[in-house]
Amino acid sequence: MGPGSPHLIGWSDDAVADSVLAVIDADTAVIELTVWGGWDRTLSAQARLVVDKCLAEHPAGLIVDLHHLRDPHAVSAPLWLTACAQAAAMTPPVAIAVCVPAGMPLARRLRRLGARDWLVFYPTVPQAREVLAGRHPLADRMHLALPPDQAAAVQARSLVTDACADWGLDHLAERSRLVISELVVNAAEHAGTDIEVVVSSRGPASGVALHLAVYDGDPVLPRVRDPVAGRFGPSLSERGLGLRIVGAAASSWGALPARGGKLVWAIIRTRPEVSW
Repeated sequence: MGPGSPHLIGWSDDAVADSVLAVIDADTAVIELTVWGGWDRTLSAQARLVVDKCLAEHPAGLIVDLHHLRDPHAVSAPLWLTACAQAAAMTPPVAIAVCVPAGMPLARRLRRLGARDWLVFYPTVPQAREVLAGRHPLADRMHLALPPDQAAAVQARSLVTDACADWGLDHLAERSRLVISELVVNAAEHAGTDIEVVVSSRGPASGVALHLAVYDGDPVLPRVRDPVAGRFGPSLSERGLGLRIVGAAASSWGALPARGGKLVWAIIRTRPEVSW
């Protein structure tokens, strides 16, 4: 897997502290990012890491809650401005709502820098949540609710096949079926809860991509383990090799905490041709 992948929020190897929390809403695909504590180099690095991983998932929206951030000199302003610029450049663009009290130095500095023209401020998270929940930026989107049994992967593959056929993405169908099968099997075996599959198309500058999302009710995030051969060889489900298959087939993938569980996602893009 390449550097920076997988995009696992809260993965132990990232050493992300509890001062930055990102949670995605399964119904709206909006991520809520909360930052608290005094702004310093450590918190800055943690916040940048989590923001990058949130945007890598290409959510419908991102709510940034800064009510509990202590930043008296507004040093964190460039990070939020950069995040908004990155989100606006995505296709479709990701809406960002910043929740910060109007009287805070950070809010005043962001307005002085011209952010008020393209950065939307909200006094409370519920207000931001209500506005972003009403947005429907994805025209091409398919949803399927599944039980945690062996037939779930078959139904998920059928959904992906239909999506690729409807959206003219047949060239992505083979890898997408492989990835969705691994994600659903992992959810069925390890979470053992109801599963939600959401398939949608995205249009980055490099070409149309397929976004695969699998929600389950287990809050424990996945871990990528090194293969360990047993008596009869390594088991994909028990050794974490299924996620290595996802990493090899997908352009990027990751996981996020969700209300009532977690989201594991993957993006399948057209791979560039190699000239010899």
